[in-house]
Amino acid sequence: MTKSADTLYREAEELFAPAIARLSRAVERDADKARDLEQDIHCALWTSFARFKGDCSLKTWVYRVAHNVAADHIDKSARGPKKVPLKEIDTLPFAGNLEKEAGRSLVLAQVDELIRCLPPLDAQVIVLWLEGETTSDISDITGLSQSAAGVRVHRIKSLLAGHFETPLEAGETP
Repeated sequence: MTKSADTLYREAEELFAPAIARLSRAVERDADKARDLEQDIHCALWTSFARFKGDCSLKTWVYRVAHNVAADHIDKSARGPKKVPLKEIDTLPFAGNLEKEAGRSLVLAQVDELIRCLPPLDAQVIVLWLEGETTSDISDITGLSQSAAGVRVHRIKSLLAGHFETPLEAGETP
């Protein structure tokens, strides 16, 4: 027995709403626009379930729809300010002597900002990986081969980590 579109949407919302919200915030810096993107993803999901035949998992379907809506959103906003390649970002805000939680929040904000500077497909790949998806799932969702997805994850993690490495001062030990 196949589930109705409404039942599928309610199940998807229950399971994936937090991930969709995080994806929206990762793609869109402006909080209002991120909420709009999140709503657009939910609307697209709701209408897409009329075409869902169960050929893939519910998770793959949800992430594929979310990926497509986010990619369209990025394409539309590409006419705005030019994105800076990750390798060209010279400085990041320094957390200084803030409390541990404030420092953690700053690091997360820095990671979010760096992810927003990535090309759209790379941003999608790393957000999916941060959500705990496997390279197999990332491959299904993005259309990349498994090896290409794995290589991208490794490359992006290295690039991001490189922005948090600080050179040792003279006389310091690691």
